[in-house]
Amino acid sequence: MESKTDYPIVSIITVNYNGIEDTIDFIQSVKTLTYPKLELIVVDNCSPKGFDSQQIKDAYPETVIIESSENLGFAGGNNLGIKAAKGDFLLFLNNDTLVSPGLIEPLISQFRKDDKTAMVSPKIVFHHSDNVIQYAGANRIKPIVGRGSAIGTGEKDSGQYDEVRTTDLGNGAAMMVSKEIIDEVGLMPELYFLYYEEHDWAMQMKRKGYSIYYVGKTKVMHKESASTGRNSPYKTYFMCRNRLIYLMRNQSLLFKILSLFYFLFIALPKNIFTFLWKGQKDLAASYSRGFMDFIKYYFLKKDIKAS
Repeated sequence: MESKTDYPIVSIITVNYNGIEDTIDFIQSVKTLTYPKLELIVVDNCSPKGFDSQQIKDAYPETVIIESSENLGFAGGNNLGIKAAKGDFLLFLNNDTLVSPGLIEPLISQFRKDDKTAMVSPKIVFHHSDNVIQYAGANRIKPIVGRGSAIGTGEKDSGQYDEVRTTDLGNGAAMMVSKEIIDEVGLMPELYFLYYEEHDWAMQMKRKGYSIYYVGKTKVMHKESASTGRNSPYKTYFMCRNRLIYLMRNQSLLFKILSLFYFLFIALPKNIFTFLWKGQKDLAASYSRGFMDFIKYYFLKKDIKAS
């Protein structure tokens, strides 16, 4: 039986943005973990509704709290946590997730089995469901349209995805990364602000010869999109803008040209027409602005991080 000295320190990092109730639930869930050497870091991303750090300090005094003076987005908030972390492994969890007690041990086990492991994600199930899967690994992002697909989404979890295997994409809601590898490849790319940053990060790791793994022996429950909402103008903007940025940063010249052609002549008119047909003028405007801000960033080299 291993002693506590045999366990590497795991730093759990979560980012709060107007979600203090979810964050409290998350911390209470983390307290059920059986892993013996943990550090918990909560980063508040300048929540407009305010953030009562004292409430957390009083109830969970061992929690490290970082309060950002501005909203740095998903990557920027997590990077603040990375800089403060003492762990050998960093576990990034959305604040709207709840963990199973034995979450961490199988993830650490995968790093010990294969020293080329860069990122590991567990199974993710929808919280408000009858054990319905959200993520059981994922297929690669397609080179022209820029869309990936999660494996198992919508299926009832009956153990059909309990294996451990390489996967094309990790999941930003729950992923563990080695600090040693972060030191090698750098911090999470902040230019995305929200969406696609973990996929770009994973691509940087894979280009250096590392692998991404899915570990289905353990899981988290995800409330999913509690902070941004489905089909919100905010989400529509970033999904359009960042999909294109990701493609331009991670493809050959030929596929960059094909992607630009596809978005300009197919995706852009189709999506704007669909939004307008449904009376969703705000989504049409957000999609258009996302495309234009991509143009400003990629071709005019203008800073768009805070758009």
